Amino acid sequence: MTAYAVAHLRTLSNHDDVLTYIEKIQKTMQPYGGRFLVHGSAVEVVEGEWPGALVVVSFPDMDAAHDWYASPAYREILPLRTDHITGDVVLAEGVGPDYDARKTAAAMRA
Repeated sequence: MTAYAVAHLRTLSNHDDVLTYIEKIQKTMQPYGGRFLVHGSAVEVVEGEWPGALVVVSFPDMDAAHDWYASPAYREILPLRTDHITGDVVLAEGVGPDYDARKTAAAMRA
């Protein structure tokens, strides 16, 4: 099942370290099948507030996402971002093509 790394970066910075991180991150994701789906595009807030930027990366599965995040290559560049940008990052497994929210609701009601 496809998995996603989702980052809500609340503060933004063009610090040289951040630019180096952006230049290097793609190479860290490639061995794990990671690819950007959303990277710094403008968001349209339709409910609530959303200060900052959104990043979404897809991976073939949750194991690949975990392996990428824990990889020595990524861990080496991570401080280049975290020292200058605050935010939250989560890993989440997607749903399959036959997912039906009504079944989820029924299970929750039971």
